[in-house]
Amino acid sequence: MKQSSTNKDLKSLGYVLSVAVIVLLIGIQCSSRKSPELPESPTRGNIRISADASFRPIVDAEIATFTSVYKYAFITPTYLTEKDLITAFLKDSVKVVVTAWEPTEQQKEVLLSTQTIVRTVTVAYDAIALVLNKDNKDSLLTYQNVNDLFTGKLVDWKELNPESKLGKIVAVFDNENSTNIRYFKEEFKLPPQLPANFYSVNNNEEVINYVTKNKSAIGLVSVNWICDRDDSTSRSFSDKIKIAALSQQVLSPGSYFLPVQGSIYDKSYPFTRKINIVSRESFKGLGTGFTSWCSSERGQRIILKSGLVPATMPIRLIQFKK
Repeated sequence: MKQSSTNKDLKSLGYVLSVAVIVLLIGIQCSSRKSPELPESPTRGNIRISADASFRPIVDAEIATFTSVYKYAFITPTYLTEKDLITAFLKDSVKVVVTAWEPTEQQKEVLLSTQTIVRTVTVAYDAIALVLNKDNKDSLLTYQNVNDLFTGKLVDWKELNPESKLGKIVAVFDNENSTNIRYFKEEFKLPPQLPANFYSVNNNEEVINYVTKNKSAIGLVSVNWICDRDDSTSRSFSDKIKIAALSQQVLSPGSYFLPVQGSIYDKSYPFTRKINIVSRESFKGLGTGFTSWCSSERGQRIILKSGLVPATMPIRLIQFKK
């Protein structure tokens, strides 16, 4: 009798557990049906954006803070050369890009013919720094010196300083399709082919590392790689090299400027440019929210801290006298 009672109890327990499992599975299925993926909004969603590789440090900083504030916002950046970035944008492979490029009126008209409206928001001002090896004593360059370098007229450090023992100048830049080299080609109205002493590597980091190891080198890098003293990577890069101070196009005796915030803001440093967010979003999605964030006070403070110049926040210059 006891064995029979025990068997009945076990069967009852098994039945209860079976029912519980079935109820649990039904609950999970219902729950999954009732909790669809949240629709995209300016502070929520999952998008991919493309950014110029020259602006990676500031883009990473903005995305990290934005997504920490908005927990349901997921932004995956892809870093490209300027040429590849523009191609991807015009082909609608990506909706939002961070770049120094601005669509031309002709490009806007072509996009408009496909019912695509392009919006460009300038969020910061950057500069291109000329970086030198720590042992290079010739760190003052005129605008004309840089022009002569790009046109092949300046090829040896002795032409700047007869006592220099550095020899032939080796100019290094990040990529043949980069925004850095495009800037100087437009600035000096250069032909497609650069002088024989110009060499491309793969990115801004490699430019800095090359200059560190080669005393005769001069490198071209975006300032946002070397100007954030609170960022360990930026600080390590800037500690490895020397930054050239440049004169303006119209030479004023004794006036040379480093690519720091004050001289970028008033354009006394000659090689400055915009950082834009260009969007072809057809609605107010996460790309629009990220653009608004970068333009807002919080986003602009990140730009200010990074050593760049905010584009939408008022700037106050303070002059220190010795």
